[in-house]
Amino acid sequence: MLRIPLALALMGLTAILHAAPQAARGVPDVSISGDATKAIPIAISGFSAETQKVLEFDLHICGFSIVPPTQADYELKGNPGTQVEGSLTETAKKATLFNRAYPGGNARTQAHALADDVVQAITGGKGLGRGKVVFKVQTSRTSEVYAADFDGANAVQLTSDNNIVASPVWRPKSRSIYYMSYRAGNADIYAQDLSNGSRSAVVRFSGSNISPSPSPDGSQLAMILSKSGSPDLWVSDASGANPKRLTTTAADESSPCWSPDGKTICVVSRESGYPALYTVPASGGSMKRLVTGSVRNTTEPDWSPDGKWIAFTRQRGDYFDICIVSSAGGDAKVLTEGEDPSWAPNSRTLIFARRNGKYGQQRLTLLDWPTGHVKDAPRVEGSSSQPNWSR
Repeated sequence: MLRIPLALALMGLTAILHAAPQAARGVPDVSISGDATKAIPIAISGFSAETQKVLEFDLHICGFSIVPPTQADYELKGNPGTQVEGSLTETAKKATLFNRAYPGGNARTQAHALADDVVQAITGGKGLGRGKVVFKVQTSRTSEVYAADFDGANAVQLTSDNNIVASPVWRPKSRSIYYMSYRAGNADIYAQDLSNGSRSAVVRFSGSNISPSPSPDGSQLAMILSKSGSPDLWVSDASGANPKRLTTTAADESSPCWSPDGKTICVVSRESGYPALYTVPASGGSMKRLVTGSVRNTTEPDWSPDGKWIAFTRQRGDYFDICIVSSAGGDAKVLTEGEDPSWAPNSRTLIFARRNGKYGQQRLTLLDWPTGHVKDAPRVEGSSSQPNWSR
C-alpha cells in the first residue's frame, strides 16, 4: 500500500506518484447477462510498455477490443520517446484521424490524454482518463478514505480518523468530499477540502447522520438522519444548514442519490418489508416505488449522468449483484456479481466493489456494461469498497 502524507496528496492526485502501478488484470470469470454491443477493434503498437498498458486498460474499459492489425478497424501507432506521441488511422479508408504529441506530465498522464482523444475521435464521447474516484479502505477494525485515478493507480490516503468511515463522495464543482465518520464517537457527516486539507463536521445531530449525497450543482446535501426517530431522508444546504425532512415512514431509509437535473432523489426504503428503490421529489412530496421487475432486495442506487439509468445492488442471500434499470422503472438487468456501483461520466462504465469469495476482501473493479468488458483496479492493502466517481 502507498501511504502519502496529506500535504502531498493535496498537490494533485495524478502528479504525486511516478512509480508504475501494478498491472491490472482481466476478470474472465465475470458473467454478463443480456445482449452486449459489439466492441470496437483497435490495434496499438509502437509505445513503451507502461504507455501500452495504460492505453489498453483505458480503451478496453471504454468498449474497445485490442486486436492484431489485420483484425482492426483502427490503428493507433506511437514512438517510445521521451513524450507520448500517437497517430490514429481508420484502416478501411486509410484515413489519418489525428497525429498528436502530448508534452508535459508523466507517461501515465500523457497516455490517459491520448486514450481520451481516441475515444472522442472514434465515438464522439468523452474518455475516462482524467477521472478520479474516492473510496473506503478497511484494514483490521478501522477504515479510511482514499482517492485514486479512475483505474486505481496513484492511490493516496485522505483521512487519518483511525476509526470507522463510510460513504465518501465528491462534492460537485469543488475540490472537496463528504464522508461519514465515527471519529468523534458518533456517526457524523464531515466535509474535507482537498485544496488545503481543512475538515469540518457539517451534520452532527443526535442519532445517526449517514449517507451524504450532494446535489448535482453542489448546493444541497441529501442524507439519512435518525434525529426524529427511524432513519429518514433529509435535505439541507451544502453546509448542513436548514435541514428538511422528506420521508416520515416508520421503516428505514438509506442510500440516497440525485437525478442529474437535481429534481428527484432515489432512495432505498423498507416500507414494503424489504429494501426497494423509491423516488422522492427533492422539493418534497410522496415516495413512489421504482419498478425493477423480478429483481428484489435492491440497495445502493446511483443515477447515471445522462439520466437514463439507475445502477444498484441486488442482495441474494450472502451474495450481491450489480444491476441497472431504466430511471423510469422497468425490468432490471443483472450485470455481474458485486456491490456499491458508481457511474462514470460517460454513463456506460461502472466502478464497483467485488469480493474474492463469499466473505473475502473486496477490490475495485470496472465494467463497461454494454460490451461486458471488465478490469480489476490495482489492489490497495485491505478491503476497498464504496467507490464514488468524480463528475
